[in-house]
Amino acid sequence: MNRYVAALFAAAALAVSPAWADPGVTPNRILLGQAAVFSGPAAQLGIQMRNGIKAYLDYVNANGGVHGRRLDLVTEDDRYEASVAPAASKKLIEEHKVFALLGYVGTPTGAAHLPMTTQAKVPLVGMFTGAEILRVPMNRYVFHVRASYYDETEKIVEQVVSTGGKKISVFYQADNYGEAGRKGTELALTKRGMKIHASGTVERNTVKVEDAVKAINASEPDAVVMVSAYTSCAEFIRQMKKAGSGATFYNVSFVGSKALADALGADGSGVAISQVVPFPWGTAVPVVKDYQLLAKKAGFTDYNFSAMEGFLTAKVMVEALKRAGKNPTREGMVDALEAMRDVDLGGFYVSYSPTNHAGSKFVDLTIIGRNGKFLR
Repeated sequence: MNRYVAALFAAAALAVSPAWADPGVTPNRILLGQAAVFSGPAAQLGIQMRNGIKAYLDYVNANGGVHGRRLDLVTEDDRYEASVAPAASKKLIEEHKVFALLGYVGTPTGAAHLPMTTQAKVPLVGMFTGAEILRVPMNRYVFHVRASYYDETEKIVEQVVSTGGKKISVFYQADNYGEAGRKGTELALTKRGMKIHASGTVERNTVKVEDAVKAINASEPDAVVMVSAYTSCAEFIRQMKKAGSGATFYNVSFVGSKALADALGADGSGVAISQVVPFPWGTAVPVVKDYQLLAKKAGFTDYNFSAMEGFLTAKVMVEALKRAGKNPTREGMVDALEAMRDVDLGGFYVSYSPTNHAGSKFVDLTIIGRNGKFLR
């Protein structure tokens, strides 16, 4: 009889206790993870993304967290190398035991991360990449916050053609990121009865652009669509200008706008970059003003597009956690995200459904001015 009564009490205790069935959730905190590039030639992309995430999480924690839990962030460096990426996600999931993931960076690394994160059924919000291979087919556990590279290259080609450009070449990284941008450019040109004028490639994490410069400059392009990281793009632009090219250079957002402008210095004047988040130095969009205020409080006064994207990514994560309820589960968080329709983050909108995790199609164009500052 005593054993029977004890079993009843144990069952009753389980019935009324919080159901923290998934790792990373305790009575006082939720642990989030980010695997991104924090070292090497593309390090600023991950660092800036993390800064934006941290700025918003610090604010949320200072105001009571989410349902009384603080949000902590742990990071792992994947060095923007696909061979390193799976181990970084594995460590976050199996050793750190994070509840959810956010702010991943890169196409080749993203493709290498996803088998691990998907198998573990861990939600991943916001990837700093617009590649179709990470969007199609749709992954139940991945939610994008930015527009795709197809959206960006369509906007670039539209701009070039509208200003009279006819010879459009492509400089791209020799991997699935570069191929996504090249393919997007090709599709946008085909739609207008045009073809890629000339092309050249560069290996990831290198600046060996001489062959690409030779091939593309010889074709005398009106414009070059660029799909690589900021170090290689900066070197390509410098060498093209030195060779006498009069082309206009258009980069997709992954390049890392601020890092590219810093790397180019005076050579950056007139270089264009497509953007998938609002202008971070503006004052008209409410979420931008929030970003500026909270970034400054967090000690990040060097405003930039990558940190702005991290900030928006963190806002989506926090909104999903709020909607997941007081005792969140990973599956419950996915369901909450899929129910988010036209959510206003402060003048920037995201929308998801059970069949569409694209989030946003916002694309803008910016130019580096003579003083290194960005113009719209």
